[in-house]
Amino acid sequence: MRIGIVTPVLIQHPGTRGDWETGAGIDDVATIAAAADRLGYHHVTCSEHVAVPVDIAAERGGTYWDPLSTFGFLAARTTRIRLATQVLVLGYHHPLEIAKRYGTLDRISGGRVVLGLGVGSLREEFDLLGAPFDGRGARADDALRALRAALGRPTPEYHGEFYDFADVIVEPHAASERVPLWIGGRTPRSLRRAIALGDGWVPFGLRLDDLATMLAATPPPPGMDVVLAAGRPLDPLGSADAAARALTRLRDAGATIAGVTIDASGVDHYVDQLSALEQLARPLGIEFD
Repeated sequence: MRIGIVTPVLIQHPGTRGDWETGAGIDDVATIAAAADRLGYHHVTCSEHVAVPVDIAAERGGTYWDPLSTFGFLAARTTRIRLATQVLVLGYHHPLEIAKRYGTLDRISGGRVVLGLGVGSLREEFDLLGAPFDGRGARADDALRALRAALGRPTPEYHGEFYDFADVIVEPHAASERVPLWIGGRTPRSLRRAIALGDGWVPFGLRLDDLATMLAATPPPPGMDVVLAAGRPLDPLGSADAAARALTRLRDAGATIAGVTIDASGVDHYVDQLSALEQLARPLGIEFD
C-alpha cells in the first residue's frame, strides 16, 4: 500500500477545515506538496466544483480550487508526486476538452497526472452549467471510453453513443500512453464502472466495513488501485498508535492506496506530521517513492 494526501486548503469542508486553512494560499499548499514530494508520498489531490449553491455549501463547503490551474502551479514546485483530480465531473466537460487540458498538464509534469473522474450528483450545478443530469451515468460511461481513446494520442478517434470524433489533432497530448483513470463514487455501480472502464476506484462517504463488503462481493482485478480514505484526520505526532491502526485497517479492507487527511494547526505542523507519518508507516510495509 502507498499513501496519498487529501490536500488541505484546496477544498474546505465545514466539518474538517482547520482554522489555519481559511487564510492560507498557494505558497502554503506548495510547501506541503513539496514536502510530500520529498518524502515519497504517492499523490496530492484537488477536486472540482464550479459553483456551489449557498444552501448546499453549508454542508459540502463552497471553496474548491480549480484543479487544472492549481496543479499547473504545483507541477513546477514538485518532481515526483502524482497530481490526482479527485474528482472531475465528467458531465461538465467534453472528453476532448479533458484530454487536451489535462494531457497538457501531464506533459509539463512529466507524466504525473491521475484523472479521478465521477458521474456527479449535484443537480443544481448541472442545471447551472447547462449539462444534462438525467442519464448522466450512461453519458459518463461513454465519456470514459472516449477518454481512453483520446488520452496520449495526437490524432484520437472515437465513435460512441454520445461522443463521436475523428480527423482531429490534439496537441500537446498526454505524455503517458495510459493516464490512470480513477472512478469516484459510493455505489456498487461505481465499483463495477471502475473495473470495466478504469484503473482505480476512489469511493467516498462510506464506512470501512461497507467498503470491505463491497470489495469482497466484487473483487477488483490484479493491478487495479483501490483508494480508500482514512476517515478521521491522522495525528501521527500526537497519536502514532491510532494513525498506525488506521493505516492497517485500510490495508486490511483492500486498499492499495490510502488517502489521508492530516490533523494540523498550520503549514509547519502539517509538514512535521507528514514526516512523522512516513516514519511510522515504513515499518508497516507501506511503500514510498
